[in-house]
Amino acid sequence: MIETQTTYYKTPIGIAKITGDENGIQSVIVLDETKVSQNDLDADTPEILKYCVTQLEEYFKGERASFDLTVNPKGTYFQKKVWKSLLNIPFGKTRSYLEQSKVLGDAKAIRAVAAANSKNPLWIIIPCHRIIGSDGSLTGYAGGIWRKKWLLNHESPNKQQSLF
Repeated sequence: MIETQTTYYKTPIGIAKITGDENGIQSVIVLDETKVSQNDLDADTPEILKYCVTQLEEYFKGERASFDLTVNPKGTYFQKKVWKSLLNIPFGKTRSYLEQSKVLGDAKAIRAVAAANSKNPLWIIIPCHRIIGSDGSLTGYAGGIWRKKWLLNHESPNKQQSLF
């Protein structure tokens, strides 16, 4: 049996919990810092996950716009189809849930597409944060709207500056 490995990596938006095995990265989820022990943060990163950590570091430093990783998320055929479509949204761009549904061939599947996006286990790597409401609103992000806003601003060519 293939053993799943886990590591934790501190990001500007929380602690990334990364899991994977020799078949690829299975999940990257972001947790609040209070949910992770210092021992977990200090543990050595398993060899199989080091490349993922390196690419996330580059992303957060603004040095990487796309990921070159073998991924192996767990999900249904439909979920995987939806997640794969997210990979076609360019860095710094967004798409509405309706546009994503149309790309997948069925504008009426908008709720099913949104539900599949919400189950995306590979945050940031499969960029579900790039999906917004048709009216431009930042809706529906499992990690919290503030993280979605942060990620979109991080990827924006016109970074929004705070006046205060």
